[in-house]
Amino acid sequence: MTTFRDNLLAGKTAFVAGGTSGINLGIAKRFAQLGAKVAVAGRDPEKAARAAADIGVGAIGLSADVRDYAAIRGAMEQVVDQLGPMDIVISGAAGNFLAPALGMSANAFRTVVDIDLNGTFNVFRGCHALLNRPGASLIAITAGQAVNASALQVHACAAKAGINQLIRVLALEWGPEVRVNGISPGPIADTEGMKRLAPDAETRQSHFDRIAMKRWGKIEEVAESAVFLCSPAAAYITGTILDCDGGSQVGDASRGDLARGMA
Repeated sequence: MTTFRDNLLAGKTAFVAGGTSGINLGIAKRFAQLGAKVAVAGRDPEKAARAAADIGVGAIGLSADVRDYAAIRGAMEQVVDQLGPMDIVISGAAGNFLAPALGMSANAFRTVVDIDLNGTFNVFRGCHALLNRPGASLIAITAGQAVNASALQVHACAAKAGINQLIRVLALEWGPEVRVNGISPGPIADTEGMKRLAPDAETRQSHFDRIAMKRWGKIEEVAESAVFLCSPAAAYITGTILDCDGGSQVGDASRGDLARGMA
């Protein structure tokens, strides 16, 4: 595990949308460990309060739905009032489930796009005037479905592809003052996403077979990627999608054993 100096984010304020569980909560915890003042937001006020308590002293939990621009903007205004202008904003709220296109209602498709894509726009558009500029860093959590078509995932593929382009356009428009990047996690153990997308042993094994590194990823490893992207080490990086996926998108890793046998 990469070790960043303990005070790397001291004096910084970070806001994590969707930060009440899973990968996003892991990112929020890591930011706090490195000295940042942290706020997390989610739809459930009780979960938000528990997450803030889990992060530690000084963290705040807010209830807001990313699909509601006024609500998410209001939550971020509370962050500024309590913690100061934001230096780091993570947009990680997401919805997903397995379903064929012909078995999916228009409302179900719209719901995922609304949470993932529209939610990311709402978070990033809403935070712009509340940021410490120049030097602020925005990170959207995207996924491999943005570039690799996946059966039973038409809603997620469309939403994540939109997020990737949103990242690039905002990086162009806000370049001098705000860096905008994304992280695309691969199969990460002990997450709600893996439980939903790999609900049985056979599906889980098919995901594992595609991982070049032949191990599941860890929430902590995605968090380290987020720390890097908002650190001075990434000062010249914007408009980039960082794959934190163990090589699960580079090709057919299931043929790796055959290739090694021919060497």
